[in-house]
Amino acid sequence: MAFEHEKTQARRLLEGIEHGSMTASQSYSLLRDADPALVYFIFTWLRERYHAGHPAAEGVLGRLAELCSEHPAIARRAKSGRPDPIVTWFEDAHSYRDFGSHEFVDLIVEKLEG
Repeated sequence: MAFEHEKTQARRLLEGIEHGSMTASQSYSLLRDADPALVYFIFTWLRERYHAGHPAAEGVLGRLAELCSEHPAIARRAKSGRPDPIVTWFEDAHSYRDFGSHEFVDLIVEKLEG
């Protein structure tokens, strides 16, 4: 499969925050060199998936907030990824909530790397 290493890394990042299997520092060390659009996509998918009212929202969004609080540069990196044309394409054509984590990462990495 194309870009398998990149997909594995992106899944590890997303699921590390989602499931709490990484500390904020561990997540930051991987995110600081990631494509800003990928950082934006990961953060936005987590926020959309774990919206207010979702039973796991407090934990997932709390970990995301902790990451951004401890490492403000990563929040700025995510924000800088928002204007990427691939973000515009995705948000015009798709809904974050329509994708599970693996399906989402596969689509996004293929677009970003392709």
